[in-house]
Amino acid sequence: MHPTSTERHRPSVTPSVSTRPGIRARAAVVAEFRSGRTALTTLRSEPPLTLRPTADALYVIGTAAGPLGGDELTFDIAVGDGATLTLRTVAASIVLPGPGGGRSSTVTNVVVGRGATLVYEPEPVIAVAGCDHVATTIIQLAADATLVWNEHLVLGRHGEESGSILQRLRVDRAGAPLYRNDLALGPVHPGWDTPAGIGEARRVDTTLTVGAAAPVRPGATVMPLAPDATLTLALR
Repeated sequence: MHPTSTERHRPSVTPSVSTRPGIRARAAVVAEFRSGRTALTTLRSEPPLTLRPTADALYVIGTAAGPLGGDELTFDIAVGDGATLTLRTVAASIVLPGPGGGRSSTVTNVVVGRGATLVYEPEPVIAVAGCDHVATTIIQLAADATLVWNEHLVLGRHGEESGSILQRLRVDRAGAPLYRNDLALGPVHPGWDTPAGIGEARRVDTTLTVGAAAPVRPGATVMPLAPDATLTLALR
């Protein structure tokens, strides 16, 4: 359900601003198929990116506030030939402005090997008023790899205006481009809330499926990318 014009222009709430300096952190996971099962042969965490394996999935736990302005975070994900990995987050990621008003960034590098499967099922990213964030995801797939990649973006917390975020998604399959998209939302990106952008929507849900069935979402837009690859987009 789209918010009304009155809801969209309600008074802004003063954003939360942390006083900690910007940080650089890198986390990594390597999943390999060994002795008939998938083994996590590499797990490297650096706060705020902390990895915790469970019986059903590998979870990313935010062990510090952010990302916030000035942070530079990198996450490397490799799923080897024949391996299967489900990746989730335990809570929403709150993108905050920094004390100096600087931009924050996250870079996610993904490689999925031959006959391998990666399912990414995160909680939403919330772009808090005043933030300026760039999220870049680069995915390299083998020709027969399977991918289910979900992203959920919420523009502002309840009762506040949206922060600014640029989501860049680059997907290659067997070395050739499969999908390229930049999604620029928030006050530093003119036109984002016009009919040419996302209009009155306050949440954007996307699912990219390769070698897997596309989700069924009432009212969503489904865009075929290849005979077995689909992007599903829902605004609300």
